[in-house]
Amino acid sequence: MEISLDLYKLFYTVAKEGSISSAAKILYISQPAVTLQIKKLESQLGISLFTRSKHGVILTDEGKVLFEYVKNAIDCFNNGENALSNLKNLDSGTIRIGVSTTICRYILMPYLEKFHATYPKIDIQINNNVSTNIIKELRNGNLDMVILFAPQAENKDLIITPIKEVKDIFVGNKEYFNLPKEKISLQDLEQYPLIFPSSTSSSRAYLDKCLKDNNVDLKPKLEVVSYNLIVDLIKTGFGIGYVTKEFIMDELDNKTLYEIKIKEDIPKRSIVIATMDKKEPNYSVKKLIELICKQ
Repeated sequence: MEISLDLYKLFYTVAKEGSISSAAKILYISQPAVTLQIKKLESQLGISLFTRSKHGVILTDEGKVLFEYVKNAIDCFNNGENALSNLKNLDSGTIRIGVSTTICRYILMPYLEKFHATYPKIDIQINNNVSTNIIKELRNGNLDMVILFAPQAENKDLIITPIKEVKDIFVGNKEYFNLPKEKISLQDLEQYPLIFPSSTSSSRAYLDKCLKDNNVDLKPKLEVVSYNLIVDLIKTGFGIGYVTKEFIMDELDNKTLYEIKIKEDIPKRSIVIATMDKKEPNYSVKKLIELICKQ
């Protein structure tokens, strides 16, 4: 059976997007043309590949089987192209990075500044989002690399490269400087107003795990999405907050924030780079990762 590679590429795009209209835009052809080509492929294979829904199209069971093979084939083609691009000079190219605003500001920016100074023609695109979303975008092929706190769950399809260890602490403003100088327990914190990261963040998930491991249940007064807003609220005296020490060293040095010493150990956690295991990064991505890891 001889079926055009273009048909398989079209099938892959429709399946990946879950929408004929979205696939048509990506492929620069009309929606009727996409529909016609899908019907042609289904006719040649003798099976139905998609079912329609009000949200787009969904792969049939047979379509899911075919998609895995086609995806592997296209990944091989892309890996071949990326391998060839490794032979070229870094005179052009794009790096698509997924990263939270906080990690971008405190960890990634110095490396981006140095990389851009060395390779100014490389286009760097930043996708700011929470960890679950950027990992999803990485798996969908929309990002080349993500930088995040090490995922707690195992991700066998990802290559995880640690780049920095950080320590989470509790802090307050000068109002809380008069707390007992000796260490207090996590449970003792319940008597104070607490400011925690939002329940959707990886930092909150890590904190919740630490509390559970120590059989402690703390209810925050405020749950905040923005890391910078958490710091501002702590400075203003709204309560004791949970933050990453390495991100507030200036505030600790100039005494606008004070660490609240805790008896229990909150283990350090890693900030990592994640890339897809079976996808060869392009040369630009490799050079940026190499720069970050060397530092």
